[in-house]
Amino acid sequence: MGLRINDTIPNLTVETDKGTFALHDWIGDDWAILFSHPKDFTPVCTTEFGAVAQLAAEWDKRGTKVLGISIDGVEEHKKWKADIESFGGAPAGFPIVADSGLEMAKAFDMLPAEAYMPDGRTPAHSATVRSVFIVGPDKQLKLSMTYPMNVGRNFAEVLRALDGLQTAARENVATPANWEVGQDIVVPAAVSDEDAIAKYGSIDTKLPYLRMAKLPE
Repeated sequence: MGLRINDTIPNLTVETDKGTFALHDWIGDDWAILFSHPKDFTPVCTTEFGAVAQLAAEWDKRGTKVLGISIDGVEEHKKWKADIESFGGAPAGFPIVADSGLEMAKAFDMLPAEAYMPDGRTPAHSATVRSVFIVGPDKQLKLSMTYPMNVGRNFAEVLRALDGLQTAARENVATPANWEVGQDIVVPAAVSDEDAIAKYGSIDTKLPYLRMAKLPE
């Protein structure tokens, strides 16, 4: 059974190019984004790691740590980071898990339990290791997305989703399609009109079950 929303993620001890640590200890009281890759020195993944490196200030602003995962070793990760930084034009300061034993890929249900990596493997052997996991300070999975190898991930959408998750957790609200910070939120169904007006000042009733409001500044 794969991880589901609100499941507590496995507290694995992982080896990275930045040292060895337990996932729960590494997350601490922060949010975390885990993003996985089928192999080092692959073209699409290199562009993605570069994009993550460029967004370092945005992750920091949101109190969010970033952890890469790849089924290669520490020394390969260190060499690959030179390419990532050359392409992305920004330092790749985040750690990358050396998941050569597949422990993390299997625990997060990115590979079947019986999977193994043959000699001379190619990225096709670990093609399903292409996921994004957003984890809250409570160590629970808040969101997951999985992509094929030939479609680069949109980290602007990862940021947008992170903003939505953090806003929903902080304000006890929901966010509508395409929501961005500053736009109206969805008032939870359990909140009465009277209580919503008292909290937000006014509400915009689109449908009997869809009410929008602006968060107080």
